[in-house]
Amino acid sequence: MATASDSRRYWHVARIIITSIAAVAFVIVTMMWLMGYFHPKLTAMPTDAAGRPVGNARVVQVEKIRRPVAESAVGTVRPVHESAVASKIMAKVVAVNVKAGDRVSKGAVLVKLDDADLKARQQQALAAVAAAKAARDQATIEFDRVKKLLDQNAASKIEYDRAETGLKSAEAQLQKAEQTLNEAETVLSYATIHAAMDALVVDKRVDVGDTVAPGQVLLNLYDPARMQMVASVRESLTRRLKVGQNIEVTIDALGHPCEGQISEIVPQAESASRTFLVKVTGPCPPGVYAGMFGRLTIPLDEEEILVIPQAAVRMVGQLNVVDVVNGATLQRRVIQPGRTLNGRMEVLSGLREGERIALIEASGGESTQSRPNA
Repeated sequence: MATASDSRRYWHVARIIITSIAAVAFVIVTMMWLMGYFHPKLTAMPTDAAGRPVGNARVVQVEKIRRPVAESAVGTVRPVHESAVASKIMAKVVAVNVKAGDRVSKGAVLVKLDDADLKARQQQALAAVAAAKAARDQATIEFDRVKKLLDQNAASKIEYDRAETGLKSAEAQLQKAEQTLNEAETVLSYATIHAAMDALVVDKRVDVGDTVAPGQVLLNLYDPARMQMVASVRESLTRRLKVGQNIEVTIDALGHPCEGQISEIVPQAESASRTFLVKVTGPCPPGVYAGMFGRLTIPLDEEEILVIPQAAVRMVGQLNVVDVVNGATLQRRVIQPGRTLNGRMEVLSGLREGERIALIEASGGESTQSRPNA
């Protein structure tokens, strides 16, 4: 049997539930009010049910055209021939004849290193060669003398063998001295660094007074006459490309495309991006430098699209509309536009091929649709 305390407890729980429901209902009603559920709905755009006369408006047809489909791959301009000029000896820099941005000819002197000790070694090698030649000449005279005596039975065979051995030893010493001289002259040539090709200097890393070590890079240069676009192409598109194929290259800084030829497709994919490096060379216009950003345009298949003159599209609020010719009247119709192609606009939906639309001036509240070219 329920007691008075049980009844009070039930009524307390009921009040809590009713209060919670009321609070939730208040929140829901407030949110609906903020979202505009209790405001009057906007009236739809009038649709010229009766139509407007065509009058003297210019009428055109909705066309279907075939357009090649292409995909782009981004890349970077790099030189075909580039060189990192490094020192082969440890020496002090005594002259640097170029700076970044200079053009140099093949054989031009770029950097001179201190060669005083190298010239001393060369002179020592020259003296050694002269001494070896004198020893060889003396051994030759002695060999000829002993040989003549042997022919006259005035010398023994052992004397002849000893003279022959002395001559061979002298000739070997002369060859050794000559090779030492060649080595000294070669090392001396390392002190004067020449340009290996006609090139553009892009980086100078040393100055007069610096001490350089073997293998240290002194200058970076490349041949500006031969440039290439190196792009990363995903593996599914690589199958459409082959070495020797002509392809369109667009360098953003120049603002217009040029044609190149695929010179190399690196037969190894990058593991992270699953792309292949494709190198394109060809006649490049002036003003192309290493490091510029560009794109390769890879042709795929063709697509059919509907197009209308861009001037036929009007903006009414947020809607794109055209005036469709229906007999002698015009009916306004909403369309979904796509890309803009040289003054014509792609129509994704709202029109069919062969339908006629009118080109008329925009009325109040309307504006001509304008989109950037694709």
